[in-house]
Order: sequence, then structure tokens, then C-alpha cells
Amino acid sequence: MKNRLILYSAIFFLASCGGKDKNSERDNLEAESNFKYLSMEDSDFNKNLPEGAVKLYRLKNKNGLEMAVTNFGARVVELYVPDRKGNFEDVVLGYDNVDEYIDNPSSYFGAPIGRYGNRIADARFTLNGETYELEANNGPNNLHGWPGGYHNVVWEVQEADDQQLVFSYVSEDGHGGFPGTLTVKMTYALTDENEFKIDYEAETDAPTVVNLTHHSFFNLNGAGNGDILNHKLMINADHYTPVNSVLIPTGEIAPVKGTPMDFTSPHIVGDRIDDDFEQLAFAGGYDHNWVLNNTQGSGEARHAAAVWVPENGRRMDVYTTEPGIQFYAGNFLKDMEGKGGQVYVKRGALCLETQHFPDSPNQPDFPFVVLNPGEQYTQTCIYKFSVEKEG
Repeated sequence: MKNRLILYSAIFFLASCGGKDKNSERDNLEAESNFKYLSMEDSDFNKNLPEGAVKLYRLKNKNGLEMAVTNFGARVVELYVPDRKGNFEDVVLGYDNVDEYIDNPSSYFGAPIGRYGNRIADARFTLNGETYELEANNGPNNLHGWPGGYHNVVWEVQEADDQQLVFSYVSEDGHGGFPGTLTVKMTYALTDENEFKIDYEAETDAPTVVNLTHHSFFNLNGAGNGDILNHKLMINADHYTPVNSVLIPTGEIAPVKGTPMDFTSPHIVGDRIDDDFEQLAFAGGYDHNWVLNNTQGSGEARHAAAVWVPENGRRMDVYTTEPGIQFYAGNFLKDMEGKGGQVYVKRGALCLETQHFPDSPNQPDFPFVVLNPGEQYTQTCIYKFSVEKEG
């Protein structure tokens, strides 16, 4: 009898192993790890590059939120949050595998940006009497560092568990034209308060300029589900920094009152985005820096903005220690193919990038962005998800 049981068990084991396919293995893995929604395959993100091994990491919280992150560019690949009916959707744009991120170096989907987020005029700045030349990758200007910036490098993962990833990266002196070796530590956390929290620290061995930010493209309808013109937005800012025709700040800090830039009370994004207003014409819609209210003080993250979809209730609040926030309405997205063959249309996502102001190295009246040896750069950004009740 014992031998017969062993034989039956062996036959069942062999049949089970022989009958497994990739999908069933994935299902079993998800069941064991309690991940319900993440669809990315580990194998699509496993790659050995000269600068290190690329992997996919998975975060979750007790409320069912799930996030997938690759250490190639420290990019958020998937982020699942619920609507008011409890339906979870992936709300960030991205690609299906690491090769697509590598093949699209000018894509910033889900990535940190450095050494300097946003634009620097004429791709140059002067620091302590010396002029530094950068790559002109956005017309005559420098945008988000350069194509080989922090969004396209392999970050070292120092710690990883179900709710937190600790990254580090060393940007060598002269990298992208910037002076000084900058050592960056960055922590992603998916908290039980439904926060995607990002903490940055950086130190340098020579004077440099630093402006780090995060560039997830959010669509609270669900990534690939049309545009974001039905999103309702509030920005806690009475002023913004107007730009010229190539989107470089003029140096003015202008009031938003009486203009389509006024989000001090909530407005539907699509209501005024195509108004006859010079600033909107320059950018093809919203792509501006807002000067946040009440940013001086204790260094604690303060409420900067909120965005939600009245139809489904998904809401995201943004908190920051930074003086500014860039609201970008996806004006330059052009029917791109993303995850699962989805098409990302013009204005198919929005970004809320907490930051110092664009072109600050060339604007003496803007907040200071120079980091010196012996000093520490710190910043916190929080994207907090919740559900709006009907009405």
C-alpha cells in the first residue's frame, strides 16, 4: 500500500511539472506572495548590463496597493490603486520590458531625474566663475540632465523588502557635464497609509548644482485609458514662473489669479488647457512650474497639489519639501505604444514633479540649488492615494 501511494504521488508530481506553463507558474508565484495585480514578468526585466544586473522588485501594502519597480533607472513600472468601487487599475505609463526602456532613452516614464530636473537655458551655467557646458537635448536647452542621466543608469539596491527599496548611485565628476562626484541615496516606500513616498539624500565632493525630482506619468482613469482631461486638479500656489517660447523661465514670478494657471480652487484640467493664453500656446498646454505657498519652515513635507477623477473617485495628493511643482499635462505624448500594446495618446497622462525652479543656476532670484562639500541635499516627495466619495 505504501509503495502504491509513493507511485501515485510520483505520477501526480510528474504530471504537474509537465503540465506547467509560464502563466501557471506566474499564478502560483502570485498566490504564494499575495500579489494580485502586478502583471510584469521577472524574466522581462532580468538583464546583465556592463554597469550591473537589472531586476524587477515588487512592493505591496496591507490595503492591496501594489507597485513594480526596476533598478534600471529606478523606474516605477506598475502601480495599482483602487477606485470607489474597489476596482484596481495600473495608473502609471511604462513599457513591458527593460529593453524597451533602454531603446527609448528620452522616455522618462516612472523615473527619478538628475542631476538637474527640468530645463537649463542654453545648456550651460556658471558656478564660482567657471562655465559648464551641458548637452543641448531640448532645442538649445538642457532638459532633465541628459539622455544618459539618472533615468537610464543601473541603480544599486542596498535594501529591499515588501514595502521599501533603498537605492544608491554615484554620479562621477563631469557626468553629463556637471561638476563634482555626487553620491545619491534614494528610498521608495509603499506605506500602509497608501503613500508612495520618495526620500532623497545626496552629497558632493565639489560644488555642483542639484535638483532631483520624480517623473511618473499618472492617469487615474488607468494607464492607456484615454486622456487626463477629465481629471480635477488643485495646486496650492498663488504664483508661477512664466516661460519664453522655448520654455525657459523669464525670471518673473507671476500671480495666477485671473488666468488659466489658477488652480488654487479645483478645476477640470481640460476646461482651460486650450484657452487663448500665451503661456499655454508656448507649451501646447500646461508644462509650467508653480511656486508653492508656505514652503518655508520645518522641512516637513507640505501639501502641494491634489488630483482626482470625479467619475471613478481615484485621488492622488502630493506633498513635498520643495519650493515648486511642475505640472505637465502630457502635451508631447504622441500615440506611443506602451504596456500591453496600449496606445498612450496626447495628454494621456500628467506629471506632478516636485522640484526647485527650472533654470535656477542661471536665475539669481530663484531658490538656491548649489550643493557644496560637507553639505547634505535632502528632499521628500509623497504621492498619497485615496478615494473620493460620490458628489
